[in-house]
Amino acid sequence: MHASLAQAARRILLPMPLLLAALGAPAQTSHAGLDAPPSPAYLAAQARWRAELAAFDAADRQQWPSEGGVVFVGSSTIRLWTRLAQAFPQLPVVINRGFGGSTMADCSYFAPELVLRYKPRHVLVYAGDNDLAEGRTPIQILESFAQFANTVREALPEARISYISIKPSPSRDKLQPLMRETNDIIAAYLRRLPNSEYIDVFTPMLGADGRPRPELFLGDKLHLNEEGYRLWRTVIGARLQPSAQAELSIVPVSR
Repeated sequence: MHASLAQAARRILLPMPLLLAALGAPAQTSHAGLDAPPSPAYLAAQARWRAELAAFDAADRQQWPSEGGVVFVGSSTIRLWTRLAQAFPQLPVVINRGFGGSTMADCSYFAPELVLRYKPRHVLVYAGDNDLAEGRTPIQILESFAQFANTVREALPEARISYISIKPSPSRDKLQPLMRETNDIIAAYLRRLPNSEYIDVFTPMLGADGRPRPELFLGDKLHLNEEGYRLWRTVIGARLQPSAQAELSIVPVSR
């Protein structure tokens, strides 16, 4: 990580209330909990994702997932993991809340709708890839993730928070240096956040030449194929622990 980037990361890390008594004033949380008027960015995101949020609401009305499960939230790599629950049969409740094209900022905005309402014991988020493609900086992505984590931790203090690293993909190979920087500063942040972890899928997705392994991707060179998801299942599965409530049935909710 570049020194200037590390210094900027420390400025964000030090004040976050997520580090409990060691830290200072709270960072801004989701708009859902603020008295101030929603920002234009939030209103734009709400309009953009209205249909997806409504679809999640409809799925919940059909089958409300049991509390204490595991929520995966993030962009299209999560959304397209249609057999997510089957990939982790040791988990009694797996909820897929991926919405394609979304950013880390979007996940932060909609944490109450996508995460908090289910009262999970573990939250895994994959986002940041699209933020970089849209021109955001690694520090801006860290800020969005910190806001997301802060929102989750304030409402669900016992929930584990995991960040799945930005993946390298052939179609976005030019962004790889920024991906590395983003992954590095979020990993550094999580090392100071209790009951959290950084899950590195970036490294095993690189070949010996340091480039993304093409055999892991669909023809668009961006999204994962079955082999790519098998790799993710292996890497992520090693970090997941089954709930003590083994009597609960698996409730896959995938979009």
